[in-house]
Amino acid sequence: MTTKLFKNLKESLFNMVTSRLLLLFVVFTGMAVLLIYRLFNLQIVNGESYLNNFQLKIQKEKVIEGTRGNIYDRNGNLLAYNELAYSVTIEDVYESGSKKHEPLNRTLYKLIHMIEANGDTVISDFNIILDGNDEYAYTVEGKTLLRFLADVYGQTSIDTLKYFQETATAEEVIDYLCNRYKIGEYEVLQDGKKGDFIPRKGYTKKEALQLVTIRYEMNLYSYQKYIATTIATDVSPETVAVIMENMSDLDGVSIEEDTIRKYNYPYYFTHILGYTGKISQTELDELILQDDSYTMNDTVGKSGIEQVMELELQGEKGSETIYVDNLGKVIDTTNYVEPKAGNDLYLTIDKDLQVATYNILEQKLAGILISKIRNVMNYDQTSVSSAAKIIIPIDDVYFALINNNVIDTERFTHKNASDTEKEVYQIFTDKKTEVLATLEEELLNKKTPYNKLSKEYKTYESYIVSMLMNKGVLISSAIDREDKIYNAWTKEETISLNEYLTYAISKNWVDITKLEVDSQYSASSEVLESIIDYILVNLQDNQEFSKKMYKYLISSQKIKGRQMCLLLWEQDLISVEESRIVSLKNGSINPYNFMLEMIRDIQITPAQLALDPCTASCVVTDVNTGEVLALVSYPGYDLNKMANGVDAEYYAKINRDLSVPQWNAATQQLTAPGSTFKVVSSVAAVSEGAVSNLRETIRCTGVFDKLAPTIHRCWIYPSAHGNMNVSSAIANSCNCYFYEVGYRLSQDGSGYNSDYGLSRLEKYADMFGLTEKSGIEITESEPKFSDLYAVPSMIGQGTHNYTTVGLARYVTTIANNGTCYKLSLLEKLTDSKGNLIEDYKAEVRNKVTLDDSMWNAIHTGMRQVVETKAYYNDLAVNVAGKTGTAQQDKTRANHALFISYAPYENPEISVTVRIANGYDSGYAAQTARDVYKYYYGLAEEEDLLTGTAEVPELTGGTGD
Repeated sequence: MTTKLFKNLKESLFNMVTSRLLLLFVVFTGMAVLLIYRLFNLQIVNGESYLNNFQLKIQKEKVIEGTRGNIYDRNGNLLAYNELAYSVTIEDVYESGSKKHEPLNRTLYKLIHMIEANGDTVISDFNIILDGNDEYAYTVEGKTLLRFLADVYGQTSIDTLKYFQETATAEEVIDYLCNRYKIGEYEVLQDGKKGDFIPRKGYTKKEALQLVTIRYEMNLYSYQKYIATTIATDVSPETVAVIMENMSDLDGVSIEEDTIRKYNYPYYFTHILGYTGKISQTELDELILQDDSYTMNDTVGKSGIEQVMELELQGEKGSETIYVDNLGKVIDTTNYVEPKAGNDLYLTIDKDLQVATYNILEQKLAGILISKIRNVMNYDQTSVSSAAKIIIPIDDVYFALINNNVIDTERFTHKNASDTEKEVYQIFTDKKTEVLATLEEELLNKKTPYNKLSKEYKTYESYIVSMLMNKGVLISSAIDREDKIYNAWTKEETISLNEYLTYAISKNWVDITKLEVDSQYSASSEVLESIIDYILVNLQDNQEFSKKMYKYLISSQKIKGRQMCLLLWEQDLISVEESRIVSLKNGSINPYNFMLEMIRDIQITPAQLALDPCTASCVVTDVNTGEVLALVSYPGYDLNKMANGVDAEYYAKINRDLSVPQWNAATQQLTAPGSTFKVVSSVAAVSEGAVSNLRETIRCTGVFDKLAPTIHRCWIYPSAHGNMNVSSAIANSCNCYFYEVGYRLSQDGSGYNSDYGLSRLEKYADMFGLTEKSGIEITESEPKFSDLYAVPSMIGQGTHNYTTVGLARYVTTIANNGTCYKLSLLEKLTDSKGNLIEDYKAEVRNKVTLDDSMWNAIHTGMRQVVETKAYYNDLAVNVAGKTGTAQQDKTRANHALFISYAPYENPEISVTVRIANGYDSGYAAQTARDVYKYYYGLAEEEDLLTGTAEVPELTGGTGD
């Protein structure tokens, strides 16, 4: 009984444990099934299970960029905005380590060619480009370059850069990165084994640069998982289609919807708006201090208002968690945080006035060129007695078309080159063969002293030395500038280039590692031969050297003016009726007249010619608020080719442009103010007691000789103005009056003291804002008050240097009787829905307190200046102003300036014009007249903005 009970108990206990274990097994099995379901999307239907997508979910945190705010003019005209576009991106899904390089480079190479085959471009937002000679060149300098080099070489700061890193050429950086990313090929040894790695082998220079740019960009995000690198933006539907078709062979590549920055009126607003681009390390370091959401993947303002107002325009990022399968396909999204649009900015600029003023400047520049071009060749400019008499010979015009890359000489070698292109190229190749043979003979045997060479060959040999310096063959830092032989070459010009190079070798001024010599102990003769070989090889396809040969071919008329005109037509640079081309070919039309016609019609622009004058600026202000209504710098460039990742070819083109379109002539160009400065001098004269009152006169005899042997003359010499007071001295721009005032201001009790006079004058320049920047929000050069020669400084010479916008603030202060503003481009800031965030006002810098009689004397003098200009006689609005002509270089035309305001009776606006190397201040005054005509509606727009050159009227009345 006991045994049976024990047995039943044992069985019961066993059954209970077994059932519990079975229950646990079922529970754990269910949990396992649920886990599998969660991970692999296992679905259970009608009691049966099957795998729907046996793919592991990969979680990614995706940042969603906020839309950048728009920019408008004062009237609500849209200037900068965003547009939806497709971008090509790549994510680094490649096996880590050295094995990734080959497949990744192969993918990128395919991708680049797919993109370019459809006319799209890959990113080129790198600090190295290919220049006009197909050489690698930096696009940055100074500390920005050092920061870039530190990033390339993995240094934490510029202070830790090693010498070879700090002095690395652009080509050396490319080769270093090609080595790092294995862009190139291994040398194959005779036994079939791998030898040394040869960077760039198998790639063109352009392809190597493109690959380096993308790989470098990818490397910046290597520490962040799942961050894609943009390879191309705003690509065409054709590019999207071909990439989608080949996606299986393009690991990590995606097509993404994106926004790109677009600009209306890009040439007209170049220097105001600026553009956006990929953030640099330096920019990130600065911005992250103000907003820690910035990353290396951001697009930011790179210049202009886009840069200045970056924090206000930049949207607020959103985010979401996404889940993708092992093929990268999104299968789920969660945790969505909506991004916020950036704020909208309104400028004080009037778009219509800005555009009209730009076109007026271009028409005036073209007109001045027309008036100065003459049908002469080989003009000797050194024989000209004054800058006002400088002319432009027609061969300079023809050469400018090649010198400023208007005519594409690379097309001459294409298989479909035109007859004229083939003719010109044959003439050029014959010339090059002759020149290189002559140079070789000179360097090896003839050894003609530099001063005995023809002007042409002096040009060639000077270029050769410059080239050797730039390429580091001649070590600039090693050369002793006091050395007798060095000076025999550079100053006395009594030795040959052969003798100079031979001596440089003996003094170790030559870096033989740049040459093909056996060792550093090679004989001097061997090193010299290697230098000569180096010279001849590097001149063979050197674009700059080729231009020098073209110059002599044109001036000697071996290349005819007719051929130059035909090249313009054959390369689709001009549009004319074919009958006129037939007439040009058969001689019925003179090429000189044909070229003038192209300039008159502005089919060939002043900027393209890059001859004096080719740049100008104009600033229009509201004199009662300090708002800038127009700020124009000619020429501009296409902002849309600089935004969203710089177009490398376009960037290289504008970098080579001799009219310097990247330079803001309104805010960065500094010149002497000329006679426009005489208002400051007038105030100083009266306020400091150099003249006792406004009626006191000083007699002008045409000559000021109190600082003999230095003699200063009035512009009217050999005539004279006679007795002048403050108003008449301003009206007649009498130099002798202001020379005398400067002399009196410089009396320190013991005699004439120039520094003392300048210190007294500076106080009044400061009152009118001329010792500081104007307050404008964008980049501006620092003004320079004269620190030498008190007497000539009174008439705006000495060492004065001011910007156009600085002079605009000065005349604004005059116009409103003493309120000196910090000029502003900003009107208001709103959110994306139009709600006002900030209403900007120009800040008052200081007030100039003068007696009403002093202000009246100034205004009267400035009104009388304009009254003497016949070309202002029919203007319905009375204008007051002051002309100024400033000499900077005796071999070039003087700068032309005009400061003004209107209406004279109750000033509303000021107009300040500077035409660099514009010959005569009257040309600047006529430009301002047309701006007033446009602003006040005093002429029909089609009569004013003709799109053709306006030849200036002959100036009359007062001079400078």
